[in-house]
Amino acid sequence: MIIRQRSAFRATFVFAFAHLTFVLLGAVLFTMAMHSDTLKAQSGFEALEIESAGGTHKFQVEIADTPSRQSRGLMFRRSLPDNQGMLFEYDSPREISMWMKNTYISLDMVFIRQDGIVHRIESDTEPFSESIISSGADVTAVLELKAGTTVRLGIKPGDKVLHSFFGTK
Repeated sequence: MIIRQRSAFRATFVFAFAHLTFVLLGAVLFTMAMHSDTLKAQSGFEALEIESAGGTHKFQVEIADTPSRQSRGLMFRRSLPDNQGMLFEYDSPREISMWMKNTYISLDMVFIRQDGIVHRIESDTEPFSESIISSGADVTAVLELKAGTTVRLGIKPGDKVLHSFFGTK
């Protein structure tokens, strides 16, 4: 009789422990989902917004602010989510030249002036192309987004980019 009671107690304990584990795991996953923007920011992404005639468009961007990061950019990536991109930051205004060497995905390149105003957009760039894509004027940043994003959202030259790099956020 004592052995049966111990077995019943042990089974109840195991069930309760498993149930508690699932409840705690669910709470952790729920918290992570609710704070995904915070987690992204902590994992190397920063918030960036673009104000256009169609509204304010929010993105999470990686920052390419060193020569090493700038030379690698989005090379070798096989995909890019709709709401993510890479912001190439430069110390002073200059004409910037980009290319698509070793880049598997087509991109939209948004050339941005020092005041955060979009100067020019090169849409639907050709993957692997070594053709030079120029800003055409002095800018301090280039935002790379998934190809088609600027057309889909109505982003155009003259729109305002909100980000701490430009002092606009």
